Amino acid sequence: MNVMVFDIETVPDTDSGRDLFALDGLSPGDIGKAMAHLRQQKTGNEFQPLHLHRVVAISVTLRSRDSFRVWSLGNPDASEEELVRRFYDGIDRYSPDLVSWNGSGFDLPVLHYRSLLHGVAAPRYWEVGNEDRAFRYNNYLGRFHWRHLDLMDVLAGYQMRAAAPLDQVASMCGFPGKMGMSGAKVWDVWLEGGINSIRDYCETDVLNTYLVYLRFQMVRGHIDAAGYERECELVKDTLQSSGKPHLEQFLVAWNGAPGDIAREPLTD
Repeated sequence: MNVMVFDIETVPDTDSGRDLFALDGLSPGDIGKAMAHLRQQKTGNEFQPLHLHRVVAISVTLRSRDSFRVWSLGNPDASEEELVRRFYDGIDRYSPDLVSWNGSGFDLPVLHYRSLLHGVAAPRYWEVGNEDRAFRYNNYLGRFHWRHLDLMDVLAGYQMRAAAPLDQVASMCGFPGKMGMSGAKVWDVWLEGGINSIRDYCETDVLNTYLVYLRFQMVRGHIDAAGYERECELVKDTLQSSGKPHLEQFLVAWNGAPGDIAREPLTD
């Protein structure tokens, strides 16, 4: 079984904002400020509607057979269209079980709109059983299906008032949580040309999500304590051999955090 955890990072879609709000002649930074001001006036906060988010990074972990990988799709200078296409191509190729944190409420709707904008076909993702009967009662679109597991939604019992932030849940479980950045800083970092930092941050987010997923798999009885420990060790070995400073820092933070079951000796 292929399991793919994913996360996206976005910035305001200033190209659409320029057209929709008659902001010709302004720089992207000023368009972003104008969009934030208009949104603040309308809703009381600056968070843009989902169709006005531009995807600048998509990071994934893939657990397949005996391997575990973590990476960001495309090169740092890849276009949004390429990132979105690569994401859906991965689903077409592997038909993985998708795992996210608030993917149903944010990541997937954003990707829907961006695929619509760029004309990216994703037949496997949109399959609901017309061509493949296996998808009739378990597809990527059904909220209560398991082909896409939105951990935040499931752990909250599908009650938004019970939803918790990934950073706090990960830290509570003994994982590193946020490391040096948050989603609120992505726009400023993007304007400064810091796409590599954004991709690194996104990769640590999917690692946190994957580790929470492993813990969830244990508490729901899909793996036992020994299996959980083996999976955690596989992740640690991958990070140790990655040669990437941000992944090695994640490993150091993880090894130094309290409450990590994987570091506890197993007893009969």
